[in-house]
Parts: sequence; C-alpha cells; structure tokens
Amino acid sequence: MPQIEAIARCEEELRAAMLAGDVEALERLLAEDMIFVDQQGVRRSREGDIAAHRSGLLDLSSLDFRGDRRIWSHGGVASVVVTADVAGIYAGAAFVGTFAYLRLWKQQGDCWQIILAQCTACASSEL
Repeated sequence: MPQIEAIARCEEELRAAMLAGDVEALERLLAEDMIFVDQQGVRRSREGDIAAHRSGLLDLSSLDFRGDRRIWSHGGVASVVVTADVAGIYAGAAFVGTFAYLRLWKQQGDCWQIILAQCTACASSEL
C-alpha cells in the first residue's frame, strides 16, 4: 500500500506542475527516456513535452480528475488510469475536453518517474 500512496502523491504533484507550468517539477517527474502518446497519436519525448510548458505553447487553466483514479503496483513499476476534465490554451487556441490517461511510473532510486504516458480524448457522456 505505501507504493500506491507514493504514486498518488506523485500524481498530485504532476497535476500541480502541469497547472503551474512548473518545468523543474516536470523534469523531476518525467524520466529522460519517457514517451508520451498524445490524443492525436503523436509520440512526444520528455523534452518535447517539457518544452510545450516552458515556451507557453501549452498553458493549462484547469485539470480536474473525475471518477475513480486506479493505481496498480507491479513491484518497481506502477500503472495509473485516470480521467480528467482539462481546459487551457494550446498554440494560441483555447480548448476544453475530457481525456483518459494511462501512465507508467518506474522507481528510479528514491523517486518515481513517468516512463510512458498515453492520452485519449473521450466524450464526457461516455463517463
């Protein structure tokens, strides 16, 4: 259970970092070789993901988890499935949507980092 609680804390730290555009926190939370597959199926590296926050290309105004967040422990790896209502600006255009996320966290020394993440756009009525 301590591993699941640690991942839940990391998830909250990730949420706060994304909302604040906190690049330092994102650098701690995202593994060097992380891959993020966005809602359009585009693969993004850690650097590409962080650069979107650093440059202001992505500016989130809200990120609210909805429903149950599920966390599973697999030894030195943990998986998370969560759905969130997200709003903000991307490339100068406002957006609002509901997205399902899958993240894999790996223990790296004494901290946890995301090694793989995937996002799927979904209709709010589906949840």
